[in-house]
Amino acid sequence: MGDIENPWHSRPIDVHRWSDHPEVAQLCDRIWDEYLPTDQTSGPKPRTAFRHQLRVLILDLYVAWLEDPELCIGVSMSSNYWDTNSRYNAIHISRKIVPIIRVLAAADLLDLARGSYSGPYVRGNRTTRIRASEVLQGWFAEVTFQRDDIGRAENEEIIVLRDAEDGALVEYEDSDEIIRMREELRRYNEVIAGAFIDIPVLDEPKIDDVSTDHHHRLTRRIFSRSDWNLNGRFHGGWWQQINSDWRSKIFINDTPAVEVDFRSLHVSLLSLEDGVELTDDPYDVTDGLLGGVPAALQRKLIKRLVLTAINAGSRDAAFRACRDGFPNGHVGKTLTNEQLEVLLAAFLKNVPHLEGYLFADQGIRLMNLDAKIIERVHRHFTEQDVPVLSVHDSCIVDYTRVGELKRVMAEASEAVAGRALPIANQFYGLDEQQDPTADFVRDYIVWRQTARSDGYLRRLAYHEARAGVEVEPFELN
Repeated sequence: MGDIENPWHSRPIDVHRWSDHPEVAQLCDRIWDEYLPTDQTSGPKPRTAFRHQLRVLILDLYVAWLEDPELCIGVSMSSNYWDTNSRYNAIHISRKIVPIIRVLAAADLLDLARGSYSGPYVRGNRTTRIRASEVLQGWFAEVTFQRDDIGRAENEEIIVLRDAEDGALVEYEDSDEIIRMREELRRYNEVIAGAFIDIPVLDEPKIDDVSTDHHHRLTRRIFSRSDWNLNGRFHGGWWQQINSDWRSKIFINDTPAVEVDFRSLHVSLLSLEDGVELTDDPYDVTDGLLGGVPAALQRKLIKRLVLTAINAGSRDAAFRACRDGFPNGHVGKTLTNEQLEVLLAAFLKNVPHLEGYLFADQGIRLMNLDAKIIERVHRHFTEQDVPVLSVHDSCIVDYTRVGELKRVMAEASEAVAGRALPIANQFYGLDEQQDPTADFVRDYIVWRQTARSDGYLRRLAYHEARAGVEVEPFELN
């Protein structure tokens, strides 16, 4: 069994992997017959056969290995953790997964780092980490099945409720409203799954540690603190994990896309609640508040500080979190409390009515409002089978529908907040141009993306074969 040097390089186990591929079954049967003694797999008949539970585990180890051979999987070794009746456990993985993991580790098929626990909510707490050992990785390298032969379990829960303290999953009873949300999100995921969403300049579908392939699109809606009125944002698409520069390069169905932002979303929502409609940029303050810091960077620092203060429950917590959010070497990491106070005072000079909303734990409530806005945008385009990508405070659509997206975002924000919120887009949409010419369309595409990489073209061809449809980029008649 090899050593896991960095157990924090990990993700939680995904208990919804599944495949009926014959070679997957053969590999898992081989492991079962050679390594799993009957005394470890005896007992009452589970809702999901022990062999099938092994298959889920092996499949998730295989997927992690494909993404990064050093990537670990976090897994609870407590028998009490595994609830076969949980709505978040669609395959009904049982506590028998624990002895199966122990046996595989003892057989040197898994590398394992035991979990640590130093008390409730201590940052150093973590679950046990596992990954495929060198032996199992060798077997993975010999198989002929591929990543696309591995799918997901039916009825995987996509409406998630988390606990107030540690974020643990909370069981709940369905209501008519929850059923509606789930069905709308299911249809949204269908539309997204059927679209070709990619970045043409990428030969490999990856940006740093973010995979941009079609396996990383499933969207869930997550509510917090055991309260359906808190959070409720949409999470999952890979486009949420990359910066705006990369997002500007996205093509949807081989057509350029445009991102439309709500400007100063949470500040605007709070202002409307206070009866004030913002007309200017609240982050536009006097230059030179911090010696040597350019105006553009100063604005980013103020914006980060304000959003952190809206989310935080105290001044000290906000200032610490603001600094912690910057990487080592960034000027934001070194800002003193006194400097942060200067930035905050300059912001409040523009919007004095917001002072009472800072350090008052408002963010989680505002997320519920912006999620309701995005929900309406999703609904409008899903009903037309048009993919729209959301990033909490912005949406991305192909460039033929930008004007439509802006209209829908305005209507959605007015329905939720009582007033249409300000929006902006860096690039024009085709439907915002009067009498666009074929030359404009061609120039737009060339300007946004100078070339489609070989990898992109291969992925496009594969998508067309897998979906059984030909992607037709927009052309002006």
